[in-house]
Amino acid sequence: MATQTQPLEGTWALILGASSGFGEAVSLELAGLGMHILGVHLDRKSTMANVDRVVDAIKGKGREALFFNVNAADPDKRREVLDAFQARAGGTGGKPPIRVLLHSLAFGTLKPFITESEPESLTKAQMDMTLDVMANSLVYWTQDLVRRKLMGSGGRIFAMTSAGGARVWKTYGAVSSAKSALESHVRQLTLELGPLGITVNAVMAGVTDTPALRKIPGSDRMLQMAQAKNPSGRLTTPQDVADAIGLLAHPKAQWLTGNVVCVDGGEFVVD
Repeated sequence: MATQTQPLEGTWALILGASSGFGEAVSLELAGLGMHILGVHLDRKSTMANVDRVVDAIKGKGREALFFNVNAADPDKRREVLDAFQARAGGTGGKPPIRVLLHSLAFGTLKPFITESEPESLTKAQMDMTLDVMANSLVYWTQDLVRRKLMGSGGRIFAMTSAGGARVWKTYGAVSSAKSALESHVRQLTLELGPLGITVNAVMAGVTDTPALRKIPGSDRMLQMAQAKNPSGRLTTPQDVADAIGLLAHPKAQWLTGNVVCVDGGEFVVD
């Protein structure tokens, strides 16, 4: 009896922010579903051991892992990554090789808008950088994937948003703006990519104890509040999000697009 091939087997997932948190969990989940991983991350020497662990885990599942330690918002680096990928991976039986794009970049400035001392306030450069990395870069990566014919019909694009796109937290203003813009980009890309058969969704995770969240001032209180109000009595985990994206990457989810999908155990709807 012939072994049935998994629907995602042999295709690639491009993970922006692949070395920790949601990006790490999704990389491992999709590798378990048969996908090779093209990972983009920005790590210093002190955290490279974790990157090596993720790469080894992907390879341990019998999948390829092509990782690049670069700034995902740098257009020259983006071109270098995609050039290298095309040189190595090429096509998949004549089909566009990249099935999934996950945008999970958490690099922005956490400063209040208004302070008594100007140096403590958010600057234009910091606002521009936060929006560029955490929102606008989704558009630029998508443009290149489509132009290079690396993603086509059946493609899935996921962008990690948060409740901060609709709610406020001190020092989170620039990131909140970026999340709002990211969700707007998802809606626009849904319209423009629909004729190509590519779906686009934002994924709103509940409060999750990740390295990125720990950088937010007051994160301990945020974690306590989220756990207290979550109907399930626990925090969201990166694996919860990875499980959901694994489901949404399936061919049967083709008609689900243009949404903000809450993966939070009901946390967002509880006051």
